[in-house]
Amino acid sequence: MGGLSFRSFTFMFIVAFLVWSSLNVEICNARRGKHWRQQTSSSASLYKKKGKSHGSNNHHKSGSKPKPKYLSPPPSKPTNPPSKGYDNVPSTNIFDVRNFGAVGDGKTDDTKAFQAAWAAACKVEASTMIVPSQYVFLVGPISFSGPYCQHNIVFQLDGTIIAPVDAKSWGSGLFQWLEFTKLVGITIKGSGVIDGRGAFWWQDAPYSDPLDDELKLIIPLNKTLLRPPPTPLNSSLSGKMPSIKPTALRFYGSFNVTVTGITIQNSQQCHLKFDNCIGIVVYNFTVSSPGDSPNTDGIHLQNSKDALIRSSNIACGDDCVSIQTGCTNVYVHNINCGPGHGISIGGLGKDNTKACVSNITVKDIVMKNTMNGVRIKTWQGGSGSVQGVFFSNIQVNEVQLPIVIDQFYCDKSKCKNQTAAVALSGINYEGIKGTYTVKPVHLACSDSKPCQDVTLTNIQLKPVQERYHMYDPFCWQTFGELYTPTQPPIECLQVGKPSSNKIQADHDQC
Repeated sequence: MGGLSFRSFTFMFIVAFLVWSSLNVEICNARRGKHWRQQTSSSASLYKKKGKSHGSNNHHKSGSKPKPKYLSPPPSKPTNPPSKGYDNVPSTNIFDVRNFGAVGDGKTDDTKAFQAAWAAACKVEASTMIVPSQYVFLVGPISFSGPYCQHNIVFQLDGTIIAPVDAKSWGSGLFQWLEFTKLVGITIKGSGVIDGRGAFWWQDAPYSDPLDDELKLIIPLNKTLLRPPPTPLNSSLSGKMPSIKPTALRFYGSFNVTVTGITIQNSQQCHLKFDNCIGIVVYNFTVSSPGDSPNTDGIHLQNSKDALIRSSNIACGDDCVSIQTGCTNVYVHNINCGPGHGISIGGLGKDNTKACVSNITVKDIVMKNTMNGVRIKTWQGGSGSVQGVFFSNIQVNEVQLPIVIDQFYCDKSKCKNQTAAVALSGINYEGIKGTYTVKPVHLACSDSKPCQDVTLTNIQLKPVQERYHMYDPFCWQTFGELYTPTQPPIECLQVGKPSSNKIQADHDQC
């Protein structure tokens, strides 16, 4: 019995020793595994937060470790972006123009610094080029161009960019000042300002600027000139400015373009232009220029499609929004327009060209003290078509000509009479309300291609006598339907379709 107990005790002791040994090995391994997991995690975190390692809490407190190569200080002349984050964007994606030599005092030419910052940002996908607040950067004509740039670059504009006003900076004349070309996913955003300092241009060549043809309909009671010839103003620095005036900000050949938050003011000519672009979004955008600044369109679209323009304030000397040939699927809403010339489609068909515009919606617009409200203008001799246009919920306050179709448009003293015309059909006006000062409706369509399917619904326009002769509604070769009574009565609209409706030739179709 005693022997059996001794053997049992020995067996239990051996089992206990083996269990204790096993547990001790597992604890050691567990500690070692935990240690290596922490070190690996820490290294990965440092790599992701490159440039912010000085604030990391992931280092082990037990002893110092050699720093990895990617944490070594940058060379004296860095080619990489500064290691400084901005709006939670990784520091490797940040390119502040100040780190590339920009001074931002409003006097030093910072063009080369902007070029260098863009060249670096161009190489990194989803990078951000920063124009910081509280600085004024003097920048000459510049192109931020692809097509080999990475996608989804953000141009963060919080400071102010001003244009040079010495004639030598512009040579014999350029068509744009700041240009973005052949990019994918380009965004310009921020609270900053682009200032074209256009007063140096507007009065340099007053007689070469085309005039808005609707001026011929506006006759002052005292027969004075509407726009007296301005006194030429030369640059204070170097001579007369070129006759070719640049657009302040232009996008060309780009996809998925966004502009938001910024202000463009006093542009030399057009403020914001999109040419051959697909996928455009503009919102919370501001244009600010005097009402008498010549040819300073707010937003200009040409050969572009799938555009959304909303929630913006536009004050300029020409069309608040101008929609030109080649545009389709354009949606404009919630815009405050004025001063300016309203929202226009055209002019189309100039110099016997073909124009194609379709599927345009303009709604929820407030216009105050503008020349026109909603307008379509085409030149004689053109071809092509405008179809599928909806003007809805337009509030006009003391607008001279709230509803306009002008197929005899001419921006000079005299134009040649021609038979060919751009064909207009499916033009719808609904909920156009407010006050006018010259003529409520002016629908002048082509003799050879009368306007078809023009509909008017809930038109309520009241006269306000100012300093102009006032006129009744006018229609010429305009066919369609009145769906509700109008104020004033628009009795000149012809119901139905024209009897001599000609089938469009092949060169007219879009």
